[in-house]
Amino acid sequence: MTTDVAADDSLVGELTGRGAQPRQLIVTVYGLYARETGGWLSVAALVRLLSDLGVEEPAVRSSISRLKRRGILVASRSGGAAGYELSEQALEILREGDERIFSRERATPADGWLLAVFSVPESQRQKRHVLRTQLSRLGFGTVAPGVWIAPAHLRGAVVNALRRFELDSYAELFHAEHVAFGELRTKVGQWWDLEQLQRLYGEFVGLHEPVLKRWRRRRSRHEREAFLDYVRVLTDWRRLPYLDPGLPAELLPAEWNGAVAADLFFTLKSSLEDQAHAYVDEVTKTR
Repeated sequence: MTTDVAADDSLVGELTGRGAQPRQLIVTVYGLYARETGGWLSVAALVRLLSDLGVEEPAVRSSISRLKRRGILVASRSGGAAGYELSEQALEILREGDERIFSRERATPADGWLLAVFSVPESQRQKRHVLRTQLSRLGFGTVAPGVWIAPAHLRGAVVNALRRFELDSYAELFHAEHVAFGELRTKVGQWWDLEQLQRLYGEFVGLHEPVLKRWRRRRSRHEREAFLDYVRVLTDWRRLPYLDPGLPAELLPAEWNGAVAADLFFTLKSSLEDQAHAYVDEVTKTR
C-alpha cells in the first residue's frame, strides 16, 4: 500500500477524471483497451491513437512521463517493443471505477443513508485534506463540519477508499435514516450542489447529443470515427458519476437532466464501443 498520502490522492484524481488533457485521454485509452491485454500498450500504438485524437507526439510523451511519475504507468517491453503498462494500484482503482462509471444504480429513499463522521488532528492536516477530497470525489454531501452523507449503496466503495488511504482510523461510518426535521428533498438540495450538477449534465448533453444524431444517420461502419467519439464521450462522462452519488430520483428537482445525460452516454456506448474496439485492435496489431 502506498504510504505517500498526497501522491496516492493525486493518482486517484488522475484516474477518476480530475486530471488535465491529454492525460485524461491517455487514461481513457488505457482503461478501455489495455487491461484486456495485461494493461500494456506500445509507445508507437499510443502515439498513433492519440494522434487520431488530435494530440501531438511531444504532448503524448510528456503526458506519459507525468503519468509514470504519478505511479499510474510503468515502463516495460513486450516482444522487443517499448511500451508502458498500468501499475497494480492503477488497475485496482480502474476496476473500482468501472462499477461507478458504467453503473446506472440509483438509490431509493428506503435504502437509507451512509454517514461519515471524522476527526483528524491539526498536526495531520494533509490527511484531513485527503479525507475531505476523497469523500467529495465519492459523491458525499455535507451536513455539517465533519459530518458527510451519501446514499447507503456507496458503503463498499467508501470503506475501500478509506482503507487505501489509511484513513479508516479517523472516521466512523453509520447507516442512518432521516427522521426529522424538515423536508428531505429540501435538505438534499442543501447538502449537494445540485445546480452545479445540472449545469455539468447540461454541458455534457449539449456537447454529445449532436454526436448521437450524427451516428443515427449513419448506414455503414466508421471504426476510426467511432473510436474518436467513444474516447471523447467517455472522457467527458467518467467524472460525472463521481459527482453524482446516485441520489433517489424522488428527491431531485423535477427538471433533473442527469437521467437524460445517462441515457445519452449509454446509448452512445452501445453504438460505438464495438467499432471503436475493432479500430484499436487494428492499430495495436501493427504497432
